[in-house]
Amino acid sequence: MSTRFIWIFSALLAAVTSCDQQNGRPGAVTRADDALPEVHAVNYPLAYFAQRIGGHEINVVFTAPKDVDPAFWQPTDDQIATMQNASLILMNGATYSKWAEKVTLSEAKVVDTSSAYQDKFIVVKNAVTHSHGKQGEHSHDGISFTTWIDFQQAILQADAICEAFKRLKPEAEAIEQFALNFDLLKKDLLALDSRMEAAGKKLAGQPFVVSHPIYQYWGRRYGINLQAVLWEPEEVPSDEQIAELKNILTTHAAKWMIWEGEPAKESVEKLKAIGLDSAVFDPCANTPKKGDFLSVMRDNVAGMEKVAESVH
Repeated sequence: MSTRFIWIFSALLAAVTSCDQQNGRPGAVTRADDALPEVHAVNYPLAYFAQRIGGHEINVVFTAPKDVDPAFWQPTDDQIATMQNASLILMNGATYSKWAEKVTLSEAKVVDTSSAYQDKFIVVKNAVTHSHGKQGEHSHDGISFTTWIDFQQAILQADAICEAFKRLKPEAEAIEQFALNFDLLKKDLLALDSRMEAAGKKLAGQPFVVSHPIYQYWGRRYGINLQAVLWEPEEVPSDEQIAELKNILTTHAAKWMIWEGEPAKESVEKLKAIGLDSAVFDPCANTPKKGDFLSVMRDNVAGMEKVAESVH
């Protein structure tokens, strides 16, 4: 093999490796001293925001199992230790992660993404204790924590992440990239907010029943008149639950039930029988089966736009 051929081959290999690193493709070569900062997020929306903002500069980690609500998830001791060793821990705030009250986390690493509007938190009183899935009994009593489905609040949470990343990587090039990525994310969230606000104005206080008491910020921001029950999309309501719903409808004359996930066909039929249609607004707290946070929220808003058109 000639010296010239070896030189050309080496140059090509270096170019391919550089391309892989820039594009973030699997198999990219990264030297140990170039390891990315590791950032843990306690729910999927924060992980999505962090990935959009951090780009190739940040390694975002979200470890909650797909079949649990991250708000009531209890990480293992090993998972908590891994978080403690991370560069940053993105917390939702609003009493979201119950486990965090029982462990010690470095204040320098914790980013409370909802601190900018903590004076606007909604307090839930006299919530019923219930259970679903593998998570055992829990209550939604206290501060409402599904903050991001008010898209203005989601923007503030994303902004807190962006500012934390700038402090973590203060190099001019990284700061510029974080700011650019945040602006693109903000544009997407503002578009959702504008569409949802327009749909809310068309609904103009129309009463709705929601399947779970998690929509308080959404209802406040977009003027949706809500009454919550404690139903699960995958479970068909019992006769007792239907009777309780009928009682609610005597003073809250809703024509629609908003579900947090696709309801069972039999549930939809039972609601139809008492005059309620069904729609889905998925809060997307955990990784969706398909698409991502933005696509799920676009579907949610499109669904509410159809509901808004149907009531006129």
